[in-house]
Amino acid sequence: MLFSAHVMLVVCACLLDAWLGDPVYRLHPVRLLGDGSQLCERWLFRLHLQGYLGGVLHWLAVVGGALAVWWGMGTLLGALHPWLAWLWDLLLAYSLLCMRDLYAHGLRVYQALGDLVQARRALAMMVGRDTDSLDQGGVVRASIESLSENLTDGVLTPLWALCLFGLPGLIVVKAVSTLDSMVGYKTAPYQRFGWAAARADDLVHWLPARLSVPLIMLAAGLMRLHPLTAYHTARRDHGHLASPNSGWSEAAFAGALQVRLLGPIRYRGELRNQEYLGDPAWPADLNARHLQQALKLLLSCMALAVMIGLGLALLASGWR
Repeated sequence: MLFSAHVMLVVCACLLDAWLGDPVYRLHPVRLLGDGSQLCERWLFRLHLQGYLGGVLHWLAVVGGALAVWWGMGTLLGALHPWLAWLWDLLLAYSLLCMRDLYAHGLRVYQALGDLVQARRALAMMVGRDTDSLDQGGVVRASIESLSENLTDGVLTPLWALCLFGLPGLIVVKAVSTLDSMVGYKTAPYQRFGWAAARADDLVHWLPARLSVPLIMLAAGLMRLHPLTAYHTARRDHGHLASPNSGWSEAAFAGALQVRLLGPIRYRGELRNQEYLGDPAWPADLNARHLQQALKLLLSCMALAVMIGLGLALLASGWR
């Protein structure tokens, strides 16, 4: 029962995500995590717990509260019928996986490239940088950067956490990512308060970020791109980003596609001269064909990740 229920949960959640995409409803768990984070933050700030201790308490309260809600509701439903608890898990798993949503964001940019204004608007839903002054090459480059970065934290870590550790693993990963996006900043008032959220996010994505490189290499090989170049570029250029994790998949994508990514980026009117990922001989002024290749590479990576995840789910079921 445990074996079949866990594997069935993973399969059904992936199929629902592929078919319907990320569901939109008021009580979406990520939205509730955000609401809970803000409520807890305000309470701790009123108590003047704005330092490291407050940040740790905030992290424990939100992550622990999310797990408690999942367990409590599952226990209540399970007392009525075991399959009600399983359906509760399925709803959460489907809501927290967002593989199709990532691909859909990139596809919307690709489909809008004929209208630069629309393409910039579609890109603005994916990135935090200024998009109003980007030309088509800049729009494509930023899209590929977002797709490749989010392959790790938006696909690999949540999916494999679900496969290995079940719903608790997926809930923890999504709670950690949500907290990092809300308080994991180095600016006031979160320099110390957000430390726990930022470090936890670095930790949970550390291994999947590095495993993304052989995954991208395999996908690139299947697509007859440049798998060895992806490896060498990731190994050489991953440190160009401040994040300890983001550079691995971004640099691997740059190598697989043989394009330059990053470079000068404008945030809130301020120009930041980021180093390029990739060889100087590769193009940085990208076009629709490059984004189309990136989307196909992303799909290949997702398909391989699901296959690996199912293997992990089978192993996890055997351990239980």
